[in-house]
Formats: sequence, structure tokens, C-alpha cells
Amino acid sequence: MPAAFPNPLVSLLSPPPIPSVMAWARSYDGARGALIDLSQAVPGYPAHPDMLRLLGEAAASPAMTGYGPIEGERVLREAYAGHVGAVYGADVSAENIHMTAGCNQAFMSVAIALAGAGDTVALTNPFYFNHDTTLSMLGINRVMVDCDADNGFLPDLGSAEAALAKGAKVLAIVTPNNPTGAVYPPELLEALFLLCQRHGAWLIVDETYRDFLPGDHGPPHGLIGMPGWEETLVLLYSFSKSFCIPGHRLGAVTAGRRVIGEITKVMDNMQICAPRAAQAAVAQALPLLADWRAENRLEIARRADALRAVIAALPGWEIGAIGAYFAFVRHPFAELASATVAERLAKEAGVVCIPGSYFGEGRERYLRLAFANADVGSIGLLAGRL
Repeated sequence: MPAAFPNPLVSLLSPPPIPSVMAWARSYDGARGALIDLSQAVPGYPAHPDMLRLLGEAAASPAMTGYGPIEGERVLREAYAGHVGAVYGADVSAENIHMTAGCNQAFMSVAIALAGAGDTVALTNPFYFNHDTTLSMLGINRVMVDCDADNGFLPDLGSAEAALAKGAKVLAIVTPNNPTGAVYPPELLEALFLLCQRHGAWLIVDETYRDFLPGDHGPPHGLIGMPGWEETLVLLYSFSKSFCIPGHRLGAVTAGRRVIGEITKVMDNMQICAPRAAQAAVAQALPLLADWRAENRLEIARRADALRAVIAALPGWEIGAIGAYFAFVRHPFAELASATVAERLAKEAGVVCIPGSYFGEGRERYLRLAFANADVGSIGLLAGRL
């Protein structure tokens, strides 16, 4: 009898990275003090009491127990469209918005809507590993856009143009970046947009960490409202970080109406609708917790400053880029693979982080530190452990 085999596009992938590094942490004996978890990008502080109250009220409502609109609850689509419009000074309507169960699902649904098996999508190197594995399991080819460490890991325009010229249908980027923390300047984003427009390609901008830009940064870019933006641009967002509700799985897509219609077809087969109680709660929390979110932005900035101070005082360690939730840090152990360094840090020093090799080739000298997970005091303890 012939054996049955799973889909090789899935079975050939490595196991999910976060559980893998947390397995190393379970071998830590506590000798250096409490574990410092800088692995997964989760808020290192609890959700606001009003957020929890709104979630509880919505979850207890019989109206939320049935299926909702595939595109998302109208009340949240309108509220978020208004929010996006205010952030960018642009005209955005509810018809430009689609709600998803987290930003990973947003990326997968958009990838399916825009590219098919055998097509090519351009990713930056380093890349967010879930973007790479999503495309891999869908049979979509990937081509890498170089990001120079000496230039703060910003994408190289020449490399991006070469990828598009060779036929990439989509360029997918993350800013503020995961894993590096690099914040792409508005003029760079405009140049990438124009490149995609010139080559008839889509530009996906994952803005999961947009809310943690410095308060004086201004709009992240001016792409919404540029001529033809609805035929080129797709923005992805997550409510997990700024509202501290990653377990409720809520993300959003902002795009042209035609693209929203294609995503709706995908979502109907994937999940039907995003979690309804979370949508109802966030629609109210979006204006209600604006000041609280602004305070959290300042707290994350303090944590970034604390990490800068620690790394600056450690011989051989260097920050390649830092911003929002992450720092991409160059370690001094040239003879060791990044996974070896990360494993030893977890097991021997009680510091959990992600090896640079998990984010692309040529990144063995780097570790991703998700500093937003730890308070300033815990970050200070890194000086004695790294």
C-alpha cells in the first residue's frame, strides 16, 4: 500500500521559530536571575482596563455570536478608515478597509489575492520570516532585495528595481521593520512606490509597528492619495501591539476597492470573518484610548534608549538598526552561528532572542532583540548577561 505524504511545500519548512527558541529557554536554570524574553513581539505591559471591559461586553453580546460581514464590522471599518485618513491626511473610506484575524492573515490573504503559484514576490533581506514561509507554502517564488547593514538595513533601490525588472509581481516590505527596527524614510517609500507603479507591480507595506514611531515623526509616508495609489498600494496593520490584544487576532488591510473585493473572496474561504467581539470593542477603543496609546509610545522609546545604552557599553556588540519594537544587534562571536549564540544566551544567560539567520542569508552575525517585551529595569540587566 503506498504511503500518504503531506504537502512538500509545507513539510519542507522548518518548525515555527518562536516555539523553537522558547524550547532553549526551558533549559535555563535561573542562575543569572529571571528569564528576559526578547523573542516574540508582544507588548510588555497589559491591555488598558477599558479595553478589557469593552472586549468582555462585546463577547457577552448574543449579537456577536453569529457570522459577520466578510469585510469586517461596518462600525470598525468606518472608524479605522477615519483613523487612517487622519494619520495620512488622505481620503479613505470604509470600502478601502478589510478586517482580518491578525496581520499574518492579512498578508496571506493579500498574497493569495495578488500572486499565484509560480509567480514571484520580492522580499527584503532580512525578511519577516512569516512572509517568507507564507509564500513558500503557496508555491510563490521569492527574490531578495538587498538591505545594506552599513546603511541601517534600508532597501537598496537598485536591487528593488532589478527584482521588479525580472518579473516580480509584488514587492513586500515592513516599516518600521521586523526584524531590524529600521524606519524607512518617506522619500524612500515614495521611490519604491514609483518603481512598483512603473513596473506594473504591487507594493505591500506592512505597518504593524506604525504606532510606535516617534511622536514628532509625522505621517509615515504620503503614498495614500498619490495618483493611482489604489492600483499599486496595499497597507497592512495589526491592532495587537498598540491595543495589547494579540490573542484576539485582529488586523486590517487598506487598499483599493478592487483589491478589497479580491481579498473578500479569499477570506470567505479562509475564515469567513475576523473575530467579531474584538472588532466591536476596538471600534470604541480606537478614539477612547488614543492618549493611552501615545503614552505607551513614549514608554517603548524609553526601552529603546535603555537598550542603546546597554549595547554602547558592551565591547564588540553593535546595533545595526533599532526602532519601534526591535533592534538588530551584531554580536561579537564571529566564529559562531547566530543560532548557536542565541541558544547559549537562552540556556546559559536566560536571555531569549531570535537568531539573525532566521531572517535571511548572510545574517549570522546578528540577533533580533524584541526590546518592547521587557521593561527598562530588565533591559538594564542585559549588560551583565550579554
